[in-house]
Amino acid sequence: MSNLYVFLDEAGNFDFSPSGTKFFCLSSVTCVRPFVWDSLLHEVKCDLLESDLNIYRFHASEDKQKVRDKVFEVICNHISNLRIDSVIVEKNKTQEHLRKIEKFFPKMMGYLVKHIWSQVKDSGFEKIVFITDSIPVKKRRDIVEKTIKQTLAEVLPGGVRHSIYHHPSQSCFSLQIADYCNWAIFKKWEREDRRSYELIKKGIKSEFDIFRRGSKLY
Repeated sequence: MSNLYVFLDEAGNFDFSPSGTKFFCLSSVTCVRPFVWDSLLHEVKCDLLESDLNIYRFHASEDKQKVRDKVFEVICNHISNLRIDSVIVEKNKTQEHLRKIEKFFPKMMGYLVKHIWSQVKDSGFEKIVFITDSIPVKKRRDIVEKTIKQTLAEVLPGGVRHSIYHHPSQSCFSLQIADYCNWAIFKKWEREDRRSYELIKKGIKSEFDIFRRGSKLY
């Protein structure tokens, strides 16, 4: 049996005032080894360095468009090897008691992790490895770890092993792919910009607007 990898990324902020982002997006890229895009993205990185562009990682919101084009080309060529799932939160529909990070983040992460497991549970994976970008604030990092552990304890059978790691995104091309995919989804919702979204939509298996039926604003 193979192991399943789940790379997690978030976009938007936790500012629920009018000056904050309109949406919060939490997305996962799920895949199995071998990660064939690693060597390809390394080649892209080397090509860029040789063209005098000093780049040490790929980060969609910061990269130049010519860099994004190259990264999305690699992603698109291997989109059949990726499963993309996303939870979308229209923040002004979030009730006051859910707005603290220790309430909000576990709720949204729980929805995403439960959905992922419901879709892959019959695939016979021996272990699930969750990887997120490093979280600099210890309190928030502890919340993320606790959330995933609690959720997995609720939904995973006892025999399914799992691990949770927080790695700097520059150490992992798959985390950088998760960043690109989540950024594309976030741009669609936040700015109605579908350019990058259209490139990856074949790989998007779920895009759940969690408050889609709600009409009350808070």
